[in-house]
Amino acid sequence: MSSRRHKAREVALQMLFQKDLNPDVAPDIIREQIQEALKDEQLSRFAWSLFAGVTESRVAIDEKIEEVAANWTVGRMAPTDRNALRLGAFELLYTDTPPRVAIDEALELAKSFGSANSSSFVNGVLDRLIPREKRTKAADTETED
Repeated sequence: MSSRRHKAREVALQMLFQKDLNPDVAPDIIREQIQEALKDEQLSRFAWSLFAGVTESRVAIDEKIEEVAANWTVGRMAPTDRNALRLGAFELLYTDTPPRVAIDEALELAKSFGSANSSSFVNGVLDRLIPREKRTKAADTETED
């Protein structure tokens, strides 16, 4: 696991969590907080791209999550789990991050910030979200992004 990109994902998750609990927080504030947390410009851009991507695609991501999360609505999920799922789902569905990396990263975030059951819950949901075309590539691509 690349600890530099993992740190950027941690910061993106924290910002998504903040935005979830305080929807009125301005994007400029989020961007500043990302830059303060990550002094490296490249990592700041990566974290911002994750945050912005999840935010822009949130409705579609939430619908996909609810389609595969049996008997769960996104609103009933713990905020940490919900945002780890959103981040993992965004990487699975909208980026070229290898599925295994996207899921492993989301699991690590769920373990770090969620409850004892968070990682297994996140794993179960994200596994069902892997796009069909990426499932065949997943076996070939077991490398870090």
